[in-house]
Amino acid sequence: METLGYIAGILTTLAFVPQVLQIYKTKSAKDVSLAMFLIFTTGVIMWLVYGIKAQAFPVIAANAITLILSLVILFFKFKYRKTSV
Repeated sequence: METLGYIAGILTTLAFVPQVLQIYKTKSAKDVSLAMFLIFTTGVIMWLVYGIKAQAFPVIAANAITLILSLVILFFKFKYRKTSV
């Protein structure tokens, strides 16, 4: 059963890598919803806390890495935003 948790964690975490690479490559995050990523990141933090309290390593590992990727996307969202002149 733990193997299933690892596979699910790997797949859902890897799903964010293409988005991070696309934003980095194009230097644009205009199509990324800020509200969605703020809500998502809050949820990931909560899953991480849950995993720590439950001592569920697959949950901890997947959500720790996903949190990093989500924070990178949020960082890019602010870094590459267009400022009005």
